[in-house]
Amino acid sequence: MLIRTRAPVRIDFAGGWSDVALFTEESKGLVVNGAINRYAYATLVCESQANQPDSVELQRVLDGSSLASPGLLSSIRIYSADFDTFIEAADVRQLEYDGNIDLIKAAVRQMSIQIGGFDLITQSNAPPGSGLGTSAAMGVALIGVLGALKEATYLPYQYAELASTIERHELGILGGKQDHYASAVGGINFMEFQGEEVKTSPLRIPPHIRYELEKNLVLCYTGQSRLSGNIHQNVTHAYKSGEPGVRNALENLKTIAEATKTALIRGRLTDFGELLTENWQNQKKLHLSVTNEQIEKLFSIANAHGAIGGKACGAGGGGCLLFYCQPTREHSVRQKLEEAGTRIIDFNLDFDGLQMWKAPQVDTST
Repeated sequence: MLIRTRAPVRIDFAGGWSDVALFTEESKGLVVNGAINRYAYATLVCESQANQPDSVELQRVLDGSSLASPGLLSSIRIYSADFDTFIEAADVRQLEYDGNIDLIKAAVRQMSIQIGGFDLITQSNAPPGSGLGTSAAMGVALIGVLGALKEATYLPYQYAELASTIERHELGILGGKQDHYASAVGGINFMEFQGEEVKTSPLRIPPHIRYELEKNLVLCYTGQSRLSGNIHQNVTHAYKSGEPGVRNALENLKTIAEATKTALIRGRLTDFGELLTENWQNQKKLHLSVTNEQIEKLFSIANAHGAIGGKACGAGGGGCLLFYCQPTREHSVRQKLEEAGTRIIDFNLDFDGLQMWKAPQVDTST
């Protein structure tokens, strides 16, 4: 059996941070985000399909390295293409957390996979540390492929909850649930978070508004991967210390999410662009580490060449920046950001969410 899954990453338009568990225990969080067609992929090959193309390709990779342990039968073999990292274990109990592709290990352990040996291969076409929710998308893709192996049937919210549980409870990673839900359900959504409860409402946007939105948005990768965990710790400490500026900023972010929802539904895209900037100004009030000199310079360049508004994706501090541009100026913004050393990431919105399929068998004997 050869099973594949893919889960989209997301762009958070407004309200990010208000979905973090610590904050939702006290008041409702509100977020607007959109899944995009950049994906985390997971492929699982059972030992009985050892001659399948992916298994053959994995063996070619390992044959050229000193990582593989020859002769391990019925073993779990995991290869992360993003980090060019291979691990092998005789069974699930040997998958110890050591900072080395722990998310993949945690998914295998949490899903209690008890069958014989298999190969698990992961890769993503979004940069790590991009602020696009890549780890959450990978978690959803992993739950999808491992659940399919167990012949388990889940609803989209269950994939999201299982992936969130792995990060927050199994690995102790600070964060919220918006990323996992965006990957599982796809589309543009207004999300509400109260304690552990999550409500998602798809925003029904006319096609011509969606096309205009996609055309005028510019997403760039700064080249500087950021560690969201460090920023989360900074903001959490400030919140627990009762800093009024942080609490006020969080309330403002929720108000902006409500306004962003309305702007998108009504097709007021100029308002939408301006709300991105308003959101960004409140993001920066959470902690100094949310921005830096490079990011501020890129905002100045984009604003000077046609951006109506913009924000950093995810926790900030690096990763990706998103700009909404004047309808005839997005090409200038793209060009100037590229000249400043960023990488433009082309995308469209994804409305499918998590997808899984059995790959066709290919005869490799000839």
